Amino acid sequence: MNHDTPLSPLPLQHLSGLRSRVLTTRQLREHGVPAAELTERCRPGGCWQQVLPGVYLLHPGPPTSEERLQAVLLYATHRGPSVPRQPSASGDAPEAMITGLAALALHGFSEAPPLLVLDRIEVLVARTRRLRSTGFAQVVRAVDLPVPQQVTGVPTAPVPRALADAVAGLNDAAAVRRLLTEAVRGGHSEASAVVRELSRARLLTRPHVVDAVDALLAEGRALAEQRLYGMVREHGLPEPLWNVDLRLPGGPHLGGVDAYWPEHGVALEIDTRAPRPEEDPLHSAFDHKREHLERLGITVVRCLPRTLREAPAEQAAVVRTALMAAPEREPSAYVVALPR
Repeated sequence: MNHDTPLSPLPLQHLSGLRSRVLTTRQLREHGVPAAELTERCRPGGCWQQVLPGVYLLHPGPPTSEERLQAVLLYATHRGPSVPRQPSASGDAPEAMITGLAALALHGFSEAPPLLVLDRIEVLVARTRRLRSTGFAQVVRAVDLPVPQQVTGVPTAPVPRALADAVAGLNDAAAVRRLLTEAVRGGHSEASAVVRELSRARLLTRPHVVDAVDALLAEGRALAEQRLYGMVREHGLPEPLWNVDLRLPGGPHLGGVDAYWPEHGVALEIDTRAPRPEEDPLHSAFDHKREHLERLGITVVRCLPRTLREAPAEQAAVVRTALMAAPEREPSAYVVALPR
């Protein structure tokens, strides 16, 4: 007896009833398939085939999109020496997840190529894993793995991370711009989250990525402004002055705001910033402006694009509360609002 000999041999006919037709060497051994039988079935013209090292397809012919994804994940989770898994806030740390263009296709991006036409499927693993890219499995490493999203049962990197991994391998400026634009326009992610991930991946030094990011931020702000207009009207808030610069008479420029209710002393600003990690948010330009306006008696409501998209009623309640509190506050300093 050797290590390839199954402990309880089973007839191979039972394998035809398995839901998955992609199995690893270890799984086949557990199902009673000895090494000699596996080799015989995978000979040229045989009924099985090895699609990646240690990963087998239990039928002839090309694998389906689902089988390619499954094969890549099995390769990434069953190959190489095991490493201690660190617990995370959501439970055990993930071992591997699909990322890059394949992940964007799973997320429903129309600009991502179909899974079957991709030469490589990127799989995200911990930096400590000893894995090599091979066949159609492209290994991408990360110091900290994000929490995967289950898309049609496949562990998939969140959109910002998947975009960063896809953009890292693209030199086509038009393709990069289309992907980034779809991320925001299609409601897959906020622009700030995408830019933050691109910055973390050190991709903002590439000219074609910087150009695409400028368009992305403009797209994100335009969508957020449209949602703000809709929120004010749909929830019956008083009509504000839109997109104005605030100044003291004969004094300095106080800054621009997206909406201003002068009779209530309330200003609203959409915060679309994507701060770099080294920035101190307590001393950002936004916070300096807010502090300055509040010293003049103006309440500043900070509004995130995500809140406008996902919880407009909650955001409207915040604004309404600020407007209703106006009579309880000291009158604000006389401020001039000019169109910007």
